[in-house]
Amino acid sequence: MTRVQRIRLKIIDRDYYLSSHAEDEMLDDGLERGDVENAILKGRVQKKLSKDARGTRYRIEGPTKDGRLIHVVCRFQEDGSLIVVTDTR
Repeated sequence: MTRVQRIRLKIIDRDYYLSSHAEDEMLDDGLERGDVENAILKGRVQKKLSKDARGTRYRIEGPTKDGRLIHVVCRFQEDGSLIVVTDTR
């Protein structure tokens, strides 16, 4: 299973966390959890960011439920859980 498939499976299973930073960004951008989920499920990995001591991050570009294009950054934690770090429009 590829990383993208693992990320999407975590979203489908609702087995992920939103960081407080991601929640703040979502509020500022007028986004809901469903928008972030849709972007991950229908988007593509735009960039793999591997120079982070906390682990490799994945920047996913995808559409919100109403079609706006956003970027979502997420990473796997040491215990295998997925955390959405941030999102941007």
